[in-house]
Amino acid sequence: MAEVNLSKYSVKDYHSGSFIKRLLWYIINRAFFKTSFPFPSKLKIFLLNMFGGEIGKDVIIKMHINIKYPWFLKVGDNSWIGEGSWIDNLTWVRIGRNVCISQGASIFTGNHNYKKKTFDLITNQVIIEDGSWIAAKAVICPGVTVKSHCVVTVGSVVTNDTKAYKVYQGNPAQIIRDRIIEE
Repeated sequence: MAEVNLSKYSVKDYHSGSFIKRLLWYIINRAFFKTSFPFPSKLKIFLLNMFGGEIGKDVIIKMHINIKYPWFLKVGDNSWIGEGSWIDNLTWVRIGRNVCISQGASIFTGNHNYKKKTFDLITNQVIIEDGSWIAAKAVICPGVTVKSHCVVTVGSVVTNDTKAYKVYQGNPAQIIRDRIIEE
């Protein structure tokens, strides 16, 4: 049987940006995002946009956030990103309007091809549509679209696209009920 050989690992044609750009972002991310100091969201939005992000109006960004590459991030108006969230965006993460990403939630766009002995990098975008709520400690996996006004409950792991206006729970996340929003 063949064995994994990590010395042959390859990212193939993946390019995340120049070394200088990544280094500068690393410093900014450590200083202003992955910190306990409560820098204002407006400053964080300015920095993300300066690095190529597309961040909407009135977005709230809490402390201890880790954003891999802001140039692969789009966030719509009035969305919230909670404390300790990790946006591991090796490629695009698109977050709609009025989305809540709660404390400790993780969004991943990268994986590895475990079938190859070279363990190659695989990337796939994540889309979180308008009005969705990703609850605390939930995980969104690469390639997933969380449809409009979907709820992903605490600690759930979403491995496939969801349906709009549904509540998902578990690992892997499954529909447990409809989401009915009262006036």
